[in-house]
Amino acid sequence: MTTTTGADAAGGGTAEAGAEGPADAALRPHAEDAFAHELAALAAADDRPRPPRWRLSPWAVSTYLLGGTLPDGTEITPKYVGPRRIVEVAVATLATDRALLLLGVPGTAKTWVSEHLAAAVSGDSTLLVQGTAGTPEEAVRYGWNYAQLLAAGPSREALVPSPVMRAMAEGMTARVEELTRIPADVQDSLITILSEKTLPIAELGEEVQAVRGFNVIATANDRDRGVNELSSALRRRFNTVVLPLPASPEDEVGIVTQRVAQIGASLQLPPVPEAVDEIRRVVTVFRELRDGETADGRTKVKSPSGTLSTAEAISVVTGGLALAAHFGDGVLRASDVAAGIQSAVVRDPAADSVVWQEYLETVVREREGWKDLYRACREVTA
Repeated sequence: MTTTTGADAAGGGTAEAGAEGPADAALRPHAEDAFAHELAALAAADDRPRPPRWRLSPWAVSTYLLGGTLPDGTEITPKYVGPRRIVEVAVATLATDRALLLLGVPGTAKTWVSEHLAAAVSGDSTLLVQGTAGTPEEAVRYGWNYAQLLAAGPSREALVPSPVMRAMAEGMTARVEELTRIPADVQDSLITILSEKTLPIAELGEEVQAVRGFNVIATANDRDRGVNELSSALRRRFNTVVLPLPASPEDEVGIVTQRVAQIGASLQLPPVPEAVDEIRRVVTVFRELRDGETADGRTKVKSPSGTLSTAEAISVVTGGLALAAHFGDGVLRASDVAAGIQSAVVRDPAADSVVWQEYLETVVREREGWKDLYRACREVTA
């Protein structure tokens, strides 16, 4: 089984569904805040060697990601549902001088895994560079406070460190999201940082040397458009770990169920247990369209242009729960998820509409017990 109980774009909390919380509470707490009690329990029970400046040992970091029960009875919830070896390789990489690249199709929770790794290793997941086509070199290296720069010239006081520079100076874990979205020349500014573990400040004739504990976690999609391929020099500085899609329907249903429960609790939506049957249908639709055949292997279907990832299934179910809570009886039904499914499937109206209509007529319409979903989807399509 693969991927995570989280998703690249999905946040969540830990309060029980329907519980009242302060109006100014964070909608999406950082991992180190949302799971502070688990991290504290792991730190107290952790008697294994820790690399320099790590909050937990590699064993404890893996336990935090994969879940388990501590000797004192504390339950650690799984953040990643998948092969243990994937997590162990990722954690072991961070304990070396090589950076970690989490690679996979969109929606395989690379961001989620990156955040939780940084939270467990450094206790701070906020040293983040968000990669886009417009990410400047200053976001990776450093910038300047231009008021001070114009008033007194280049100085340490005028320098604005990037998250990567701060991580180097403090022995922390920096995160670079969507690395292949960043322009190639900006990407390559990481080469000296990762190979020499130094960041020259040419304007001051100085450099920042990374202290023990520093490392970088980067994420990248391997099936995205508009990307900038990594140079061979930069790719050599990373150890690449591929996060695959869930291996079985049961795994994916469990992931969606647990993650939606966390999100729904923070949004005070109806409890998830009443939605499991509908979650299973959403997951089945996505997997069949993704795989190009029905679950029993008897019918071939066309695949749409989108990835139909676990993250999108979580989004569809969460949106459906909101509809059920505010415009229904609080129970997730086919009519609550139909629009979300269609929106996820039909990304290219010209091509995907044909794929969706064919799937509705040949699979959904003929499947026993799915008449309500067929009718709901037809109403949305009409």
